[in-house]
Amino acid sequence: MKKRFLTPVLTAFLTLSMLGGPLAQHADARPGQGSSMGSRGSRTWSAPPTTNTTPYGAAPMDRSITPRGPAPGYNGYPGQNNYGAPLNRGMGMGTAARHPFLTGFAGGMLGAGLFGLLSGHGFMGGVHGLFSFIGLLIQIGLIVMVVMWLVRRFSGNKSSGSGGSAFTLNSGAAGPAQTTTPAGFPAGTGGSTLAITSTDYQAFQQTLLDIQTAWNQQNIPALQQMATPEMVSYFNQQLATLASQGARNVVSDVHFIQGDLAEAWQEAGMDYATVAMRYSLIDLTTNATGQVIEGSSTEPVTITELWTFTRPSRGGRWLLSAIQQGRGA
Repeated sequence: MKKRFLTPVLTAFLTLSMLGGPLAQHADARPGQGSSMGSRGSRTWSAPPTTNTTPYGAAPMDRSITPRGPAPGYNGYPGQNNYGAPLNRGMGMGTAARHPFLTGFAGGMLGAGLFGLLSGHGFMGGVHGLFSFIGLLIQIGLIVMVVMWLVRRFSGNKSSGSGGSAFTLNSGAAGPAQTTTPAGFPAGTGGSTLAITSTDYQAFQQTLLDIQTAWNQQNIPALQQMATPEMVSYFNQQLATLASQGARNVVSDVHFIQGDLAEAWQEAGMDYATVAMRYSLIDLTTNATGQVIEGSSTEPVTITELWTFTRPSRGGRWLLSAIQQGRGA
């Protein structure tokens, strides 16, 4: 009698365990999923300065394609390597593997293919029949040609310098005057030969909101317009993992609260700006039937992160190149 009673109880327990096991990963299912990842040029493995928004600093990178060099450690601990080993993803493309617009290009394409397979659309939207297969080969050939062109295009823009001019947090520091900044960004933050203007702050804030929207819609082409190939490849992998578990992350009601500049600099023909931002949003995960399995549809969560943006120094759109989590007290 006792054995017959335990059998259904054990079965129910195992069923709940199987359902709950993969869902434990969804506590932070928003873009980036609560991890620190991406590249900040030669400063990838160096801690950005503290700000009013992130007074306790930023978490070190968990994942980056930038090789770890002899850069200073975090919080004044030189050579600190035990914060989480980097997942370097060298692509064997020489200069391309270190350039923010080239790094992760192949990873982004493969990630998109993986997401397509797991979401039922096939690699690159589906391969149906011989002509679709031939079309796939043509697409791969075009990708290879584009990558080779980009390698040749940017190979001449690398410089031997390991870093650029620092963008200090002292509002009285010498440098170009800052224009009025959007609500949430303090006016006059920092000073440097790299001027961060009101237009730049507006772009940072808008990109934060637009990436949440594109993630919510699983819109990979839109993400590719707002983030570097490396970051898009990470987003692809995260969406693919959710799809493989029969889950979907839904973010909504995103509200920017405040932000300030940590640092901005130039190197190797690129501009970089790391901005601390605090925002709130509804972050929940649903199953295939739309049932909420993690998070709340009514209680927003508040997030503090540092987002690094990059663009060519000659001009162009700012692209998200890294997300780091802000540390708590």
